[in-house]
Amino acid sequence: MRVAAVDCGTNSIRLLVADANPQTGELTELDRRMTIVRLGQGVDRTGRLAPEALERTFAACREFAEVIAEHRAERVRFVATSASRDAENREDFVRGVVEILGVEPEVISGDQEAEFSFTGATKELAGRADLTGPYLVFDLGGGSTEFVVGDGHVRAARSVDIGCVRMTERHLVVDGEVTDPPTPAQIAAIRADVEAALDLVERTVPIAEAHTLVGLAGSVTTVAAIALGLQEYDWEAIHHARIPVERVREITHELLAATHEQRAAIPVMHPGRVDVIAAGALVLLCIMERTGAAEVVVSEHDILDGIAWSVA
Repeated sequence: MRVAAVDCGTNSIRLLVADANPQTGELTELDRRMTIVRLGQGVDRTGRLAPEALERTFAACREFAEVIAEHRAERVRFVATSASRDAENREDFVRGVVEILGVEPEVISGDQEAEFSFTGATKELAGRADLTGPYLVFDLGGGSTEFVVGDGHVRAARSVDIGCVRMTERHLVVDGEVTDPPTPAQIAAIRADVEAALDLVERTVPIAEAHTLVGLAGSVTTVAAIALGLQEYDWEAIHHARIPVERVREITHELLAATHEQRAAIPVMHPGRVDVIAAGALVLLCIMERTGAAEVVVSEHDILDGIAWSVA
């Protein structure tokens, strides 16, 4: 079955078109693409989706509609996450997506988001002797981060509002501009927010019981690309890379000490992540420190793959 999955988050919107074979468990990728649209611009402050953010998102949807038609996908599922959950005017978003793609975006809960992410990230890890379960999968998004522990199936999941965009806008923006580099007080404020959120996670998700830590989404893959010394983004090199906590700590400190220009000059840095990557890396580091993980296994297969499997 040829399926199309769309994941619209706080910072980016992504498309996967694939042939899914439920009998063999194989997902053959035909097209995977991502556009930074920053749908969650200002939502933490205003509670509403900004008109310019909606238009950026709708422009990406028009591009995706052409790709889906070109590949003749039989079924399409559009999942919307943190920003559209929080916004008062989410009906404007829903109406625009229906007009362009002909499907209604499903504004899913954080728990549903976690389950899709877990399925996408762990389906191909089963049977590997070097990466044993239980797995702790975390999807570090723009507005929220989802945590799920499981081993073949989900045991517990929790979503908390510590995404890279939300932390940047809440703590690093002063008078409309991102502080470059952030002050020690700003860094401490992000850490305090993340630690409080992790306290909430630990009430329902046994994160300390996991044997393998699996990290998803752009902040994690960007840190991995830097750690690997890549001169251009290479998803095959990044997928299932294992990055030690010491290297994550070094990169986080470097990003927090850098200016906008210095971060933008990093070869693998997507322009849409320049302002939010320092906060994202800090969230990643806090998670690794809290769990005591010696390394993070980076996965390029995530919620998109889980959405595709749910369609099939």
